[in-house]
Amino acid sequence: MGVRKLKPVTPGQRHKIANTFSEITTNKPEKSLLEPLKKSGGRNNSGRRTARYIGGGHKRQYRIIDFKREKEGVPALVKTIEYDPNRTARIALLFYKDGEKRYIIAPNGLQVGQEVVSGLGVAPEVGNSMYLSEVPLGTIIHNIELRPGQGGILARSAGSYAQLMSRDGRYAIIKLPSGETRMILTTCKATIGSVSNSDHGLERSGKAGRSRWLGRRPRTRGVAMNPVDHPMGGGEGRASGGHPRSRNGILAKGQKTRSPKKASNKYIIERRKK
Repeated sequence: MGVRKLKPVTPGQRHKIANTFSEITTNKPEKSLLEPLKKSGGRNNSGRRTARYIGGGHKRQYRIIDFKREKEGVPALVKTIEYDPNRTARIALLFYKDGEKRYIIAPNGLQVGQEVVSGLGVAPEVGNSMYLSEVPLGTIIHNIELRPGQGGILARSAGSYAQLMSRDGRYAIIKLPSGETRMILTTCKATIGSVSNSDHGLERSGKAGRSRWLGRRPRTRGVAMNPVDHPMGGGEGRASGGHPRSRNGILAKGQKTRSPKKASNKYIIERRKK
């Protein structure tokens, strides 16, 4: 794992910092775990554009990822570490002892040939999926469930991780990547270790074309628009735009957007850092 700075042979490579892909072991995905992925172009089911700045991008196939890890007590061998065009993290192909194949999000330090397992009474080793009731305090975890059996939805992007701080009755207290500390039921599962490709944040695209490959169209600033198009548009000359806000007039900086009556507020011990 790591990044490399390219020589400025072309203008697009002058500022480019690319991944080395050194941890990837194959460039051929498992065909049985692929699904077609249709692009929306930001359009809804009636063909109207409801999301701006989406379009184009390279053709992709979706890799079916096992976020639930419900095959308990069945050991699996790590066959390959692969690139996934749909996420920032790397993925690992597991061959289970019963013959089934599944993809998981690859944690940092997971090696080809290593054995991983999930369920009760599992050792807290990298790649193993455990219930929060059994995870040792202070352990670094990722792919955390919010509801039992739901599948992991927290700490899944490249380099992210959470930490189990303590347990209080039926709840585990976890410090999330955002800095938020919240309670999660101890019957929920989490995977040991931090997510792979931690150097993803150091990468620089180098040119606008790479954004187009990812399906991102050019974004127009609100202050460059007319008053009819955006609350920050218009004015004589290069006006700054006043208070930063969205196209719908919702304040963008400092304004609280979370509902004070939200049901999950009682599980949050400390809010994320501003």
